[in-house]
Amino acid sequence: MKIAALYDIHGNLPALNAILKDLEKVKPDLIIFGGDIVSGPMPRQTLERIFSLTDNIRFIRGNGDREVVTAFDNYPLPPTMSEKGRQKTQWVAEQLTRPHRDFLSELPETLTIEVDGLGDILFCHATPRSDDEIFTPVTSEERLSKIFADVKQEVVICGHTHIQFERQLGNIRILNAGSVGMPFAEQPGAYWLLIYPKGYKFCRTTYDLKSAAKEIIKSGDPQVNEFVERNLLNIPTVTQATEFLERMSRRK
Repeated sequence: MKIAALYDIHGNLPALNAILKDLEKVKPDLIIFGGDIVSGPMPRQTLERIFSLTDNIRFIRGNGDREVVTAFDNYPLPPTMSEKGRQKTQWVAEQLTRPHRDFLSELPETLTIEVDGLGDILFCHATPRSDDEIFTPVTSEERLSKIFADVKQEVVICGHTHIQFERQLGNIRILNAGSVGMPFAEQPGAYWLLIYPKGYKFCRTTYDLKSAAKEIIKSGDPQVNEFVERNLLNIPTVTQATEFLERMSRRK
C-alpha cells in the first residue's frame, strides 16, 4: 500500500492542486488529509476540491478545523488566540456552509493504518494526545517521552508545526509530514509525505508561486497579502521556525 500524507493545507488551493497533479503519477492507494485543511485564504474552494476527488481518501482533524467549527457555531475561541488569529478564524468560518461545518466537526482525531513492512501507523495532527501540542526537531527526548508515552505503534505521522523532520524515540519513529500550504523550509513549495511498504519519502512539490499569488489574492481574505508574502514567496527557514515554535511550547 502507498499512502500520501497531506497535512496543513491551510486553504492554499494552488499548492494542493500541484500535489494532486503529482499524485496522478505516484498513484497512491490512499490519501490522508492530516488536518488544518481550511484555515487560510481559499477555504471553501479547498474543501470542494477535496470533495471532488474519486481516490480513496481519509481525514483527521486539526486544531484549525476545530477552531473554525467553534467560530461557525458562535462559541468563544480560545483565550490564548491572538486577535489576528480570531479575525482570520471568523472570516474562514463565514466562507463555509453548514455541510462544510458538519464535515469538519465529524473528523476523527487520529487514524491507524497498517502498511506492509511498517506495521500499524498512527496518524495524528499534532501529537497523539492533542491537536495543538508543539514539538520540533530539537525538542528534548525527555519531553518527547512524555508526549509519546502511551503510543503502541512503531511509526507515528504528525504535522501541525509545518516542518518536515524525523525523530527516533526508542522503537518509535516519528515523522512530520510538513505543510502543503504554509511550509517552514529552506525552499518554497508544497511539502508532503509518501509512505510505502517498508519505507517512506519526504516530498516537495514545486509550483508557480507568482501565479498562485495572483489566484490567492482574489480570495477576499483580509490578511491575504501577509499570507502570500510569508507562506509563498518568503517562507521562514527551519531554524527560524524551530526557534519560534520552541518559545511557544515553553509558554504553554
